[in-house]
Amino acid sequence: MKAKSLNCALENLSPEAVGSAADILRTLAHPMRLRIIDLLHTADELPVCGITEYLGIAQAATSQHLNHMKRVGLIRSERRGKEVWYSVADPRPIALLNCICTCCGNN
Repeated sequence: MKAKSLNCALENLSPEAVGSAADILRTLAHPMRLRIIDLLHTADELPVCGITEYLGIAQAATSQHLNHMKRVGLIRSERRGKEVWYSVADPRPIALLNCICTCCGNN
């Protein structure tokens, strides 16, 4: 079978779209970032201090993870007084998270 006739899933995406998908997957490939996207999906929105407390890691580490996720468009932030609140900006990775939970969960 010739490669051109395989009708691959990514065939109709532009190189830019495939690159964007790869950036998102690289970003989500960190355990803490998976936990953050899960937490924000569950809670709808949280301030940095709430995320830090839940994860049990330093605020600087939390902020670094949030910045990576914001840079690729997974989350968004909103300043409210002295606090910055985060929420999920792109819900599509939630399907990936659900797949991970189904495939890798304790059965």
